[in-house]
Amino acid sequence: MCIMHPLPSHESLVDELRELRRRGLPGLRHCARDSLRQAAAAAGLCTGEQDEQSGIEDLLGAAVRRLAGGHPVRDDDSCDPLARAAAHTFGIFPARRGVPGTDRRKAAAGVYGVTTERFRKSQERDVVAELAEAVLAVAREACVRETAGPRAGDPWAGGPQELLIPPTTPPAHATPAATGVPPQRPPHPGARPGAAAPAGRITVRVCPIELVRDVDILVSSENTFLEMSKTFRSTVSGALRRAAALRDASGEIVDDVLARELGVWLRTHGRSGVPVRPGTVVATSSGALAAQGVRRIHHAAIAAPVGDGERYHVTPAVLAEAVRASFELARREADFLSLPMSSICFPLMGTGRGGLSVETAARGLLGAVRQELRRDPSWSVLVVTPEESHARMLMAASSAR
Repeated sequence: MCIMHPLPSHESLVDELRELRRRGLPGLRHCARDSLRQAAAAAGLCTGEQDEQSGIEDLLGAAVRRLAGGHPVRDDDSCDPLARAAAHTFGIFPARRGVPGTDRRKAAAGVYGVTTERFRKSQERDVVAELAEAVLAVAREACVRETAGPRAGDPWAGGPQELLIPPTTPPAHATPAATGVPPQRPPHPGARPGAAAPAGRITVRVCPIELVRDVDILVSSENTFLEMSKTFRSTVSGALRRAAALRDASGEIVDDVLARELGVWLRTHGRSGVPVRPGTVVATSSGALAAQGVRRIHHAAIAAPVGDGERYHVTPAVLAEAVRASFELARREADFLSLPMSSICFPLMGTGRGGLSVETAARGLLGAVRQELRRDPSWSVLVVTPEESHARMLMAASSAR
């Protein structure tokens, strides 16, 4: 129970982290670490001396991910600079654990584009203080979970990362003539049965969309100008654009596949610089994501810019229209382009700068997907979110139907 592991003070953590920054993780056993050990024990990451070092390192890794908003920490501009600087400062990045302190400080200073001396006197203090606060937050949340215990019927209590939402039963009157779509589409030769979920079912998975494998179609949320996010953005659009780009041996992008193909579509349809109708869906190839078993990317234009373009407007009706259009486009591509497709993946669209609450977006997305599966239950659907709390809301929305 949490009462057995009281949390250390922020000040004591800052003092220990400063010493650890100098020595590095390999020197942890030679550092004062009472407060770090106390926080790791409260977080349930260590139980004694034998797993103390690994527990503290796991705690610091979790704290850095928290600074990155719960996303994997990358050493590029798509990641929060505070998280990147913290990962460099303490050697959290892979293959950086044993880097000397001077080199770690230099790399962290490079995140902010300042000299190491300027970083030491200014940003480094913020990095250490914020990391200490994140350590306390990780430990505190673990205490709350342990004290509360698993809730009855809570599907996430044991920590699974994937759940199936049971299929819905089509209405008795939903005949082929009534829906206009055959209730069961024969599988295409070469289709991957069960890649996302059994046909007619919805799977919820805690996962960044760019890491999804063996799903035929990934859906990206775009603005109504169909201009993708920059590759350094942490949006769904930016992540997919970055992951699909073709690179040379040095890592430099040589073909920005998704943005290039969208540009071709816009020019061909006379829409360059002109907004498309909200809910429009345009397909491109998957670029480098083909290596992960992804066949197509669907770009759903759901976000209308507001004012100076720093904010967007998304409505549940547009969300539903985009889902419908994506299924319609998927059927056309499968049938007329002879693509063996049977699975589609949606992110939780509209919850970022689109302004929709997670609950509203979850209900709207699941409702629209269910309606399409009633019309054509031959598809399997994956819904992904990097946030476990959002996955819980998706499951709650499913239960409340």
